[in-house]
Order: sequence, then structure tokens, then C-alpha cells
Amino acid sequence: MKPILIENAHIVNEGQVRGASVRIKEGKIEKIYGRETTVPESVRKESQVLDATGLLLLPGIIDDQVHFRQPGMTDKADIQTESLAAVAGGVTSFLEMPNTRPPAVNHRELEHKFAVAEEDSYANYSFYLGATNDNIDEIRRMDPARVCGVKVFMGSSTGNMLVDDQQALERIFAEAPGIVACHCEDEQTIRNNTQYYREQYGDDIPIDHHPIIRSEQACYLSSSRAVALAKKHGARLHVLHLSTARELELFEARHYDGQKKITAEACVHHLWFHQGDYEEKGTRIKWNPAIKTKNDRDRLREALLNNRIDVVATDHAPHLAQEKDQPYLQAPSGAPMVQHSLQAMLELHHENVLTLETLVDKMCHTPADLFHISQRGYIREGYWADLVLVNPRKPHQVNADNIRYKCGWSPMEGHTFRSSVTHTLVNGQIVYEHGHFTGRQSAARLAFKP
Repeated sequence: MKPILIENAHIVNEGQVRGASVRIKEGKIEKIYGRETTVPESVRKESQVLDATGLLLLPGIIDDQVHFRQPGMTDKADIQTESLAAVAGGVTSFLEMPNTRPPAVNHRELEHKFAVAEEDSYANYSFYLGATNDNIDEIRRMDPARVCGVKVFMGSSTGNMLVDDQQALERIFAEAPGIVACHCEDEQTIRNNTQYYREQYGDDIPIDHHPIIRSEQACYLSSSRAVALAKKHGARLHVLHLSTARELELFEARHYDGQKKITAEACVHHLWFHQGDYEEKGTRIKWNPAIKTKNDRDRLREALLNNRIDVVATDHAPHLAQEKDQPYLQAPSGAPMVQHSLQAMLELHHENVLTLETLVDKMCHTPADLFHISQRGYIREGYWADLVLVNPRKPHQVNADNIRYKCGWSPMEGHTFRSSVTHTLVNGQIVYEHGHFTGRQSAARLAFKP
């Protein structure tokens, strides 16, 4: 393939927005030309030139929490379809969860998923090893240079993946060789709340009771327990999808610096929706943890700025529309988001909630640093050319014709974003361009620095 020259872009990278051009060769960023450096004519002639005048050039988004449903639930999604949706939204790397069928709670099943991704994925990939009450031997064997981390469900999950035995948790936090990423909700609190509202409503509990059942208290009890375990054992803990203002007090208000051992993630839906949206969206926005109050949403947004929250991700978790449209107790939790996460966060930038620099820090730089992902997450010479071009002034309405998820729907359907993704490059190859996939498949297994 010819080298690629992206000219006249506004690069958002490492706390700055500046004009520059980027030369890509053999999958990597070969040269960055600033305003003071002229691109040689010989370089331009031998390159495929992309004129990025008026466009933003960002590092590719790294999503540290997705569910692509393969194996076992490929009627909802699979690695190929959802990785294509990801690159359509500027996501170039993903870390996928283990609660598939069968679950990836041993290295045989984990490597099977890597083998599928090697054939089918259009975005760079890694997969978590799932924890159970009795698989500590598998966890000890995990190679943190090749696997992104261990996922612990300290709240409801599928199969045998709810880890509710204290001794098992102690062993996991003491002996896991890499990051321990936790879903934190207290199971007994949720069961008690569910039983209480069943007694009030029978099986017809209103959807707006979801954040009362999966309550602030349920989240805080579990998150505080995880933090206490991490401090006790010196573990590297990453708490996923915070949903309450109260939980924020558990985390330090300082930027991730490599020494911060307890970190937190917020998901796009908890930064976008609030409890008042259940009236319109119903079970389509049923997630675990639940979307909670407007105050919770606003405090989570503030935590992006004071660095109590380190990473923004999606918890992309597709279900079929007919499944989601069932009554509250029958409707599964989770929804697709990976195609629209960048656009949603850019919308918050347009609303002056956060700067472009903060967006890139939380969705690109810090995920790469926190997980020790090798040579990604930044626009730097010598790094892999995972890049996304964005037109910040081209509106994009989400509709059935442009939704890329296999499940065919989005909780963002009908919304018009003010920004559009024009190009996505993975390892130096243009994979998505002006609404179309190029057919190029250049994804790779992510590597992690010791």
C-alpha cells in the first residue's frame, strides 16, 4: 500500500489542538509535520493524500468495555459486525468481556475468542479472562503482556460468573497478575429491593423503578468493598461504569500517572441519560448499573474534569429489539453504543461540558496508559496509525439506514449529532471512509507493556 499523508488537520493530542499533517507508512506514524514544517513535494507525490482541512484528527478511540456476544449469542451480535460498527464510530481498539456462552473463564475459551477475532475483527482487540468463585488457577496463569485483565462480576452476571465468595475475592485481589476490572453492585441489596417491589406491583414493576432497585446503596456497598480489597492486597483495580455521585468519593481526584492503582470508568449512557429519560425510552435504556438521577449524571460529568473518573467507555451490550421491548422484569439489561460513543462525547464538547483535549484524554490516552497498551492511544511518531478524522460541523442523524449494529437499533436513534466521523484508520489502513467500509482488514491483537 502507498504511504498516506493526512494534510492540514487540526490534531487533538496530548493536551493540545494544533494544525499539522501526518505521514503514515507501513502501518505506523512516520512523521508529523507542524505548521513550521513544510511537507516535501516528493513526500506528497508518493503518498495517498487526504485533505483534512477543517477536520479534527484524533487518536483512535480505545473502548475498554464491550460485549460482542460471540460465542453463543450471535443472533444479537458478533465480533465482525460489532467491530465494523466500532470503526464506523472511530473506535479502533476494544477490550471485550468474558460473559459469553460458554464464558471465557479458562484459557481454552479465551484463546478461542482470540482466534475468532484474528479472522473476523476490523478493530484491534483483546479479551478479559472472567473470574469465578473457583478458577484462581486460571487467573494465576494469565499473561498480562497478552491479556488485558481479569473481569470480576461483584453483581449479577450470567452462568457461574457472579463472584460472591469472600475467600475467592481475597485470592483474586491478592494473586491476579494484572488489572482486576470490576462490575460493582451488591447482589443481596438488589434481591431485597426486587422482592419489595414485586410485593407492591407483582410482575408489572415500572421501568422507572430500575434505579431504585439497583440503587445507589447497592452500587456504593460493592464499589467500597472492591476498593477496600484492592487497598488491602495492593491490587491494581479498575471499577467499571460508575453510575452514582456517592461512589466518586472512593476515588482520588488526580490524573492517571501510572502510580494511581485504583481507577474508575464512566460509560457514555450514564453521562448522557438520566432518570427522567425512562418515560420516553423505557426498557431501551435499561442497563446494569442503572441510569440514575440527573444529579448523578451531572456529578459524573464533573468527575471527568477533576479526574476522579479516568476513562470513558460504552459497555456496548446489544440485545434484539423484541427482547428489550418486553416488560421490565423480562427485558434484558444492556444496549448498543460503540458506534455512537465518540459522537455523543463530541456533543458534550459542543455543549461546553468538556474540552476536546479532555475527550481525547479519557477515550484515547488514559485507556492506553492505564492498560499499558503498547504504541497506541496517541498521535506520535513510531506509534501505530490508529486514527479518526471528524468533521465537527457536519450533522449526522442516527436512523435505521445508518445503524451498523447487528441488532439493528440504537438508544440514540432519532438524535442528530453535530459531528460526523469521516475516516477511521486501523494500523495505517483506511477501514471506514465517508459512510462506507473499504473492506480492508488490518486489525491486530493488542500487546501490553510489562
